[in-house]
Amino acid sequence: MHRFSATVYIIDINPYVKVSNAIIRKLHEEMGKETGPIPVKGKLQSKAFSTTVVKFRGLWRLYLNTLMRRAANADVGDKVNVELRLDKTSREVPSPPKFTLALARNKKAKQAFEKLTPSRQKEVLRYLNNLKQQETLERNIEKVIQFLTWKKVEGLIVATYSGGRKPRKK
Repeated sequence: MHRFSATVYIIDINPYVKVSNAIIRKLHEEMGKETGPIPVKGKLQSKAFSTTVVKFRGLWRLYLNTLMRRAANADVGDKVNVELRLDKTSREVPSPPKFTLALARNKKAKQAFEKLTPSRQKEVLRYLNNLKQQETLERNIEKVIQFLTWKKVEGLIVATYSGGRKPRKK
């Protein structure tokens, strides 16, 4: 367990505490990796949490979401006590079998899905996993496949690229 006290700061709209490089080195050592985000469990003012420590704009940060801050009664500017330990439990999000099958049937969609960042892949899988009706799941799998293959998706109003255009091939 790594214990430290820190001040809660804010960057953009995100409250966080800085995690020292010494603690980061030890956590990476425990992970068996030298770089990358670090899944952790711990306590903020004795209140349990599970999250990920990430490097952003040159600093390792433990972001404090609203639920964490409320539970700990902590806000920006406060000095807080933090306990961290590596979280070795799997955070993998399973793929619905019908989505796996749809990707297997569409090579272009599968390649596009695999190019998404891990966090975006998890977001898609969580969304699909939370659908209750099989009919809704099938309809939304089709929409995801259409989106991944640059086809028009009925009802989709958010574009992920500026101007809503495909990125240029280099």
